[in-house]
Amino acid sequence: MPQALDPSVRTGHHTMQALVEVSGDGLALLDVEGRFVMVNEAATQVLGLPAAELVGRTAPFVTTPERNGPSTRHTDAWTAPDGRRCDLEYRISPVGGEGYAVWFSDVTEARRQQQRLAAITRAASRVAGSCSLRATLDAVAHEIVLTANIAAVQILAVDDPADELRVLGMAGFGDAPDFIQRLGACRRRGAQVLFMEAIRTRKPVVVRHRRAVIMADPRWAPLHEIMDRPNWDDFVSLPLIVRDRIVGVINTYYVPGEDPCSNSLAFLEAMADHAAVAIDTASLLSQTRSQAQEQERRRLARELHDSAVQQLFSMRMQAKALRAELDRASAGPATVCNAAEEIAQLSESALADLRRLVFELRPLDLGAQSLIDAVRTHAASVETRTGMAVHVRVSSDLDPDAGIDLQEDVYRIVQEALHNVVKHAGATSVDIRFARAGEGGMVVEIADDGCGLGLAPGPAAATLRNKLGLVSMRERAERWGGRLAAGPRQAGGWTVTVTLPSAR
Repeated sequence: MPQALDPSVRTGHHTMQALVEVSGDGLALLDVEGRFVMVNEAATQVLGLPAAELVGRTAPFVTTPERNGPSTRHTDAWTAPDGRRCDLEYRISPVGGEGYAVWFSDVTEARRQQQRLAAITRAASRVAGSCSLRATLDAVAHEIVLTANIAAVQILAVDDPADELRVLGMAGFGDAPDFIQRLGACRRRGAQVLFMEAIRTRKPVVVRHRRAVIMADPRWAPLHEIMDRPNWDDFVSLPLIVRDRIVGVINTYYVPGEDPCSNSLAFLEAMADHAAVAIDTASLLSQTRSQAQEQERRRLARELHDSAVQQLFSMRMQAKALRAELDRASAGPATVCNAAEEIAQLSESALADLRRLVFELRPLDLGAQSLIDAVRTHAASVETRTGMAVHVRVSSDLDPDAGIDLQEDVYRIVQEALHNVVKHAGATSVDIRFARAGEGGMVVEIADDGCGLGLAPGPAAATLRNKLGLVSMRERAERWGGRLAAGPRQAGGWTVTVTLPSAR
């Protein structure tokens, strides 16, 4: 029971009582033991109990001296009798040595909203810098579990609702590598898979007390072990939509007592948007890489036909001619030597071309070395193979710390430009220059001292541009919002210039 107040402080007590009753925030008087003595109406609404049940109960506020003071704010948790958990922000101050006055309010939703916004920001950052789709969506799923009162999350890709689904992100279920196989078994048994309704209607599906239904249904038996791990009750499924196309669903399993309210659904919809963008970006990147690989295969086939195949054909013809000369028994030593020398030169040239192609086919590991180091290595190889001087110059203010994909495109542009110099320019030297361009941008220039190439407008010029790989180089630059220019320079030779707006 609360302690009686000393008569000497009754006047102050009555004043505090009046203040308690008119306060708009939760306001309570505590005794020296930290138990409720008096509360106002706002306090009963926040705490979820009537005043009669609060008086005499220990308050959730810490009354240690270092916490006392009306200007200092603290936050502690309170669990209402109905299981609802809330965060209380409060200020506490001693009252005449007989107890404490506490001003408090429920900041649960405000704090959740801040956490949700932070999670959305982190998810956006993950998507923007995504490298692995599974790692990105696992991170998005974990952000949802950590931020909202949600026990578990699945992010599923849907290529065709009639086919097997794919798990792209998961959190809260522990180790469940065979989830999809078990889900398929449940579907074959006739289990009602409600997230298919979200795909069909393109709207969120909210099902209260879903866990009890699943655990009591024998058709869900293959998944009972996995679905029983997290402590959940309600189920919400949202479709993942991007560019008006369904790419998957995000399934969320709410902890008991947590209401899937409008604020929670708005947060999930924002996270679903990020997940959908991640899936779509990965798909577009895969298509782009497939197209680049196809273009590279065509280029290599063209190179093999134009160089090694033609030279091997010439070697075959020379060998046949030499054999015919020897068959006539009239061929002198000089004739035989000349034919053998020509065959030797052709084979040496064919071998050099094949070695160059093998070098270009080697996988580029930009994780183990920087873009500049990779270019220097390639330049040294070209020098050794051709005898042409290749200089790599880097501006001191350049910070080429770009993403792996961007670095690889820049490297391939330099590689193609150098190849053109070797094959077509008749140059003795080439300069490769890396410099800063604007805020975080980069410019790369490949200039040679060769004969230059006059590309007058017309079909022949278009064919030559394609043969030189200019179309491919330009596409690589434009993929990152950059531009490529190529043409003769006044001092003689040819220059290829790539300008990227940002190297990040």
